[in-house]
Amino acid sequence: MTAAPDVLVVGAGVIGAATAFHLARLGAGSVAVMDRATAGSGMSGRSSALVRMHYTFPGEVDLAVRSDSMFDAWTDLTGRPACVRRTGFVRIVMPDECGLLRANVAMQRSRGAATAVVDAAELADLAPGLRTDDVSCAAWEPNGGYGDGAVVAGDLLAAAREHGAGYLPGTAVRGLLTDGDRITGVRTDAGELTAGTVVLAAGVWSPALLATAGIDLPIETELHKVALVRQPGAAAAPVRVACIDSTTQTYFRPEAAGQATLIGSFTGPRGADPDRVPATAQPHELAGLVGAAAHRVPALADGGIAAGVTGVYDMTPDARPMLGEVPGRPGLVVAAGFSGMGFKISPAVGEALAELIVRGSASRVDLRPFRPGRFAEGAPISPPHAYSDD
Repeated sequence: MTAAPDVLVVGAGVIGAATAFHLARLGAGSVAVMDRATAGSGMSGRSSALVRMHYTFPGEVDLAVRSDSMFDAWTDLTGRPACVRRTGFVRIVMPDECGLLRANVAMQRSRGAATAVVDAAELADLAPGLRTDDVSCAAWEPNGGYGDGAVVAGDLLAAAREHGAGYLPGTAVRGLLTDGDRITGVRTDAGELTAGTVVLAAGVWSPALLATAGIDLPIETELHKVALVRQPGAAAAPVRVACIDSTTQTYFRPEAAGQATLIGSFTGPRGADPDRVPATAQPHELAGLVGAAAHRVPALADGGIAAGVTGVYDMTPDARPMLGEVPGRPGLVVAAGFSGMGFKISPAVGEALAELIVRGSASRVDLRPFRPGRFAEGAPISPPHAYSDD
């Protein structure tokens, strides 16, 4: 704990690991990653890990498209096996929002996303097992799918270490060190560690750490519960695609090589303590969630709940992440408030933040709309064609 790295990344989830990887590739000097446990052991390991390009804000699409290109080249990029299952992805919106969906798909296509608008008949062919008689329109991404947050974090961290990054697992950060307004390092149970730049990528644990330096960013925790439902039998069509469905307020995707279905909801109760939330959810807590999803996939009504998993989102007021430097606090870069979207954009976020630190700006994605100071400025992100549940 005596050597001061040029850049210290706090958090070895998908965002922290991606940032460390790209920093090491760009030659940022000495880079170290610190985690309270191990790579991907926090909320990244509990992520539902959907891969999709369907967003309503252009900057989100840019991050998703760039990340998807890296997922596609994963073996060349990290030396590890492919990490995304390409099942296809469906986005279903409320019946009166087809105009918004068409506008968003056009925007996504203009930014490089492979996506199209389909009608109910086309959707029935593309995604057998989905009820489509009440679908007015949907977006279809043939390359969408899902991955595994713990695997991606581990791959990126291993590749970062191969490029020279250091790693300090099992080292909980208790606070930020300051010299006037400047952030100079971190305080841990093992001692203090100074650094030229601190990247705070600690997810739901970020607000408490920011508070130790007198920094108050608007991030709230939100509890989510996910159900794993067994495939009911050979007679029923399994869930083959990933889907987000506004009409049921659920999302779902295959799990366990198609032998089960993972189901999650759009929202949850605020104010959860991430250190006190049980890691599992009980079947009676998930029955309503499964029942809602069964409207879209009737076969789910006949499958039993195999397990329940909990996770905590770090939510911002506009449900978009904060990425970049905190105004008036040199030495600190924040990557927090991902509001449930961190996995699918993590490779591009890491690349953009690394470029910001090394070169002064990101070359492929404009990070300015995501700046941490936007709420104090009264400038939250406001998509031009937002859905009612965006």
